[in-house]
Amino acid sequence: MRLRALLDTDALGLRLLGGEDELDRSVRGVMTTDLRDPSRYLSGGELVLTGLAWRRHAADSEPFVRILAGAGVAGLAAGEAELGAIPDDLVEACLHHRLPLFAVNEIVAFATITEHVVRQVSGERAGDLAAVVDRHRRLMTSGPAGGGPEVVLDLLTSDLDLHAWVLSPTGRRIAGAGEPPTGPVCAALAAQHLAATRTGRRGPHRAEVGGTTYSLFPIRNNGRGTVPAPSRDARESVLSDWLLAVEADASDWPAARLDLLQGVTQLIAVERDRRDAARAVRRRLAQEVLELVQTGAPPAEIAARLRVAAPVLLPGLGTAPHWQVVVARVEWAGEGPDSGPEIPGGQVAQALLEEILVDPAVAGPDSADRIAVAHTGDEAIALVPLPAVTAPASGSGPDAPEETPERRDNALHADALLATVREPLSAGLADDGRLTLGVSAAVHSAEGLRGALEEARHARRVAAARPGRVCAAGHHELASHVLLLPFVPDDVRRAFTARLLDPLRDYDRRHRAELIETLEAFLDCDGSWTRCAARLHLHVNTLRYRVGRIEQLTGRDLSRLEDKLDFFLALRMS
Repeated sequence: MRLRALLDTDALGLRLLGGEDELDRSVRGVMTTDLRDPSRYLSGGELVLTGLAWRRHAADSEPFVRILAGAGVAGLAAGEAELGAIPDDLVEACLHHRLPLFAVNEIVAFATITEHVVRQVSGERAGDLAAVVDRHRRLMTSGPAGGGPEVVLDLLTSDLDLHAWVLSPTGRRIAGAGEPPTGPVCAALAAQHLAATRTGRRGPHRAEVGGTTYSLFPIRNNGRGTVPAPSRDARESVLSDWLLAVEADASDWPAARLDLLQGVTQLIAVERDRRDAARAVRRRLAQEVLELVQTGAPPAEIAARLRVAAPVLLPGLGTAPHWQVVVARVEWAGEGPDSGPEIPGGQVAQALLEEILVDPAVAGPDSADRIAVAHTGDEAIALVPLPAVTAPASGSGPDAPEETPERRDNALHADALLATVREPLSAGLADDGRLTLGVSAAVHSAEGLRGALEEARHARRVAAARPGRVCAAGHHELASHVLLLPFVPDDVRRAFTARLLDPLRDYDRRHRAELIETLEAFLDCDGSWTRCAARLHLHVNTLRYRVGRIEQLTGRDLSRLEDKLDFFLALRMS
């Protein structure tokens, strides 16, 4: 708004004392102060209100006005209540520094002026931004996005001083303006958003993380082929919809500003639809390979499809990569003929798996370019390419390259996949949903792909046998006793571990003897007295005393293989 607009509002009780030629200045805000030097609180463009408590002598006016002019304020409004009239020295100082000066009638409260200015400035900014948002929406709908959602989020910051970020349902940053919140903060925001959505509450949702208040606006995925939002079960979309996190409390916002932010979410939804359409090529490739594998097609035919997929998923790789298979399943409690329409678990798991598999080391909105996910029935199946160095080294003998941990680090690991997304996904699954996930070993040929698929499915079944809302298992767990442990009934497991370990825990609690720690180290060292004593930094005689105490308390003999195995299993199940 302009300064001259203030004179046209009789309710403000303003009288111009000087600076008529400067009344076209823009007012960007308002500030009330009686400090002698308020410069640290000024950013330029404010209308400064003062009761003149800072003025003790006529000489005080000139430095005060000089500070305001240097800060670039729009004008000064001085109240008449303190001195009865505006001093001439203040009028002269304002004329000298070309700063417009208003007198405020003593019957008008500064709060009245402040409320009027804030309302006018916010309304004009929102109107200007709404027009920009509308133009940008039309551009994005009719043609290529001119900068994507980053452009509109930049406008929110510059025009409304709102800092906002687009987050995925797992808290991954997709777009935003300025320095984003940390990863744990984003994950916590996503978790609170998903939890609120599952309760059926309408957005925006208020969230507080680390002492900062945020407003969370859902971004509905309204692309082609989706069910209209009002008629969808929340579980169908809660794990795939994006959200807009705004660093502000929207609970007291006027309707115009809320409508503006809703328009921003609709604009971003258009961009989401566009990215989903681009992902369709990778989904189709995965579906084709999956169908060939499941129907027992010749390896040569599968290899041909893999050669087509490789350059799409890893542009410029040059050589055929190795592959891993990841299988995911989302299940909801109470599904059945009497529980209403069935949730399409395969599609939900597909969207979720595409998000989980995003490489966190690749920044930017297109970091999902390496992911091809198909779905069949209630399963989602991902075909993930890996650089060839991640596979076991071929050949043997002294000249064969050694397989080091670094050569294997590019492979997917089940636990690592869920480390950063467990909190938000658990909130979205609430009390009636489960996500289970299985990861195969890397394979380097079409012949190995069928085995990798079965391996990932078996690993997922192992994960499904575990407690918890979000569980994963990897291929390495299929070749050991760990495969059997999840299928032991809970009551049997508890009774077995209690019988063997509770006497040791009770003794440790009373005497701080560290018998459990000693037992674990003794088994890890394959019963070697010298190696175990060295690991625990004990004398061998002390170790023998502790092992003797373990045998005395449990009635077992650690020189017998059967008793060693029982202790080993009890520790793993505890």
